[in-house]
Amino acid sequence: MKYKNTKKKGPAPRGKGKFAINQDPFFAGEPKKRRKIDYDDDDIESADSEDYDDEVEKSGPEESEGEEEEEETADEKRKRVATAYLEKIREIARREKEEEEDGDEGREVGEKEGERDSLVAKILQQEQLEESGRVRRVIASRVQKPEATDEFRVLLKHRQSVTAVALSEDDSKGFSASKDGSILHWDVSSGKGVKYLWPSEEVLKSHGAKDPQGRATKQSKHILALAVSSDGRYLASGGLDRQIHLWDTRIQEHIQAFPGHRGPVSCLTFRQGTSELFSGSFDRTVKIWNAEDRAYISTLFGHQSEVLTIDCLRKERVLTVGRDRSMQLWKVPEESRLVFRAPASSLECCCFISNDEFLSGSDDGSIELWSLLRKKPVYIVKNAHPLLDGLKNFEQDEGKISNGHSENGNLNPGSYHSSSAYSWVSSVTVCGGSDLAASGAGNGSVRLWAIESETKDIQPLYNLPLVGFVNSLAFAKSGQFLIAGVGQEPRLGRWGHLPAARNGVSVHPIKLS
Repeated sequence: MKYKNTKKKGPAPRGKGKFAINQDPFFAGEPKKRRKIDYDDDDIESADSEDYDDEVEKSGPEESEGEEEEEETADEKRKRVATAYLEKIREIARREKEEEEDGDEGREVGEKEGERDSLVAKILQQEQLEESGRVRRVIASRVQKPEATDEFRVLLKHRQSVTAVALSEDDSKGFSASKDGSILHWDVSSGKGVKYLWPSEEVLKSHGAKDPQGRATKQSKHILALAVSSDGRYLASGGLDRQIHLWDTRIQEHIQAFPGHRGPVSCLTFRQGTSELFSGSFDRTVKIWNAEDRAYISTLFGHQSEVLTIDCLRKERVLTVGRDRSMQLWKVPEESRLVFRAPASSLECCCFISNDEFLSGSDDGSIELWSLLRKKPVYIVKNAHPLLDGLKNFEQDEGKISNGHSENGNLNPGSYHSSSAYSWVSSVTVCGGSDLAASGAGNGSVRLWAIESETKDIQPLYNLPLVGFVNSLAFAKSGQFLIAGVGQEPRLGRWGHLPAARNGVSVHPIKLS
């Protein structure tokens, strides 16, 4: 009896009996995709291969060709890009070695290749140190004196004052925004641009945008800030509508809106190498977002007044300045912050020099150099952008100009007005990981500076004439040109007006020795 029960429990032979599986209509429609996948295995049954042949005949040549094409995985793409970059570095090292060993042909080939590989390793190590900010690139000493023909060239025009400019990681593409709500995506070499089109109100709401708040009856397109991700895929914009708008630069379309701020979004920045986005607002907060996941992460509180400028490098550290006369360094993972106090003025702009040094500009015309180890500036350039009568009193010595302070030049203190809105330092920028900096104001010039890391001071280099309020600056990563966003009015208000200025984006070449 026991033997009989075990026999009953055994599986019935396939295809036999009244309720065979292959006769059940539920199992009759087996997915054909599974058969295609099974075809790739080595151990495949002949019945399945016959079915696959029938499917190929039915689907036609187009589907069979599509199945044969293999898509490149992310790992394979990374390997291909790394191999191509390594070959490029090897080619550079090979050319350098050939120049050095022109007359030395008696050496063994293996020895030469070994030296070339060690040179490649040194180049890659140096680039990695420069990227991480541990080693500062020396560019300022290589900047040549601008010739008479070298001047700012208008790359493209805007209807109203340009408030923000941004460059892609490879310096080939640029982005600019203005008070009229227009966002332009342009090519650096040719200057040809494409205007981003704002979607309709219905599409904006479907992307997460909220209804206008306060007395506003419609969405404001007035833009105050731009930021582009390191991979060049995402562009973020913020302005008076209190929302952050995310754009896909590949298709040049609006893809997401991030509501959450209770005041105008005044500044934006992406963390280098990631899709992490930081935003500062007039509501005194700094918010963190993830562009890839289209998600809000957290909010940082600490400023007592409007946040004006924000910057971030590769580390999870954010630098901000506000109208509360403070600059704050936020250590996001540790959930802590360092507060740096300005001497007697309101800071207007800031940027990282390295992970431990910062640069800021203030509304009294001063430029400050800060260190992580001190709560007060380690060096101050007073009256960096003096407003002179006709700009004729600059003391120039072999192409270099005094820093504007009465103690360091022959300027008459009565000939300038440092408290004027035209002398406010509205923008500062540093060429990534180097000692070259630039500052802009409304006094008719952009100034280049050399940051001395050993002596902890700032030395003036050259004066680049440019009429208008320089509301935004961006260096090329190579240091070979400087982009300026110019307007007839300041970025955050209308307390100054220069009718002679041309609203648009200007570029100035920088020659390196």
